[in-house]
Amino acid sequence: MRTRIMRNLVAAGVAAALLVGMAEAVSADPQAQDATAEAPQTRLVGVVNVNSASGEQLQLLPGIGPARARAVIAYRKAQGPFKTVEGLSQVSGIGERALERIRPHCVLKGKTTARLEQ
Repeated sequence: MRTRIMRNLVAAGVAAALLVGMAEAVSADPQAQDATAEAPQTRLVGVVNVNSASGEQLQLLPGIGPARARAVIAYRKAQGPFKTVEGLSQVSGIGERALERIRPHCVLKGKTTARLEQ
C-alpha cells in the first residue's frame, strides 16, 4: 500500500514538473506572446435582421458560424419569417445561452446594419 502511494506521488510530481516546464517554455517564446498581443479585439456594432440577413451577415452574430447561419436560413425558408427573436431557439444549434449572446443584436424588421469594429 505504501509503495503504491509513493509511486503515485512520484508520478504526480513528474507530471507537475513537466507542466511547469511547458508553461515556462511557452512564456519564454516571444513569438507566442506576440501572437496573443497582436490578436485584434472586435465588437459587433449594429443589428442583424434575422428575417432577411444573408449567411455572411448572420455570421457576424456572436457564436454563429457557417453551419448555424445555414440552419437559420433553412428554418426561415421552411417556417417563414421569425415572429420573435426568441423563435431563433427553434433552430438547431441555437440554445438559450447562444440566444442570450445574440439577442441584443437581432431585429425582425429593418435593415441589417451590423459590422465589426476594433
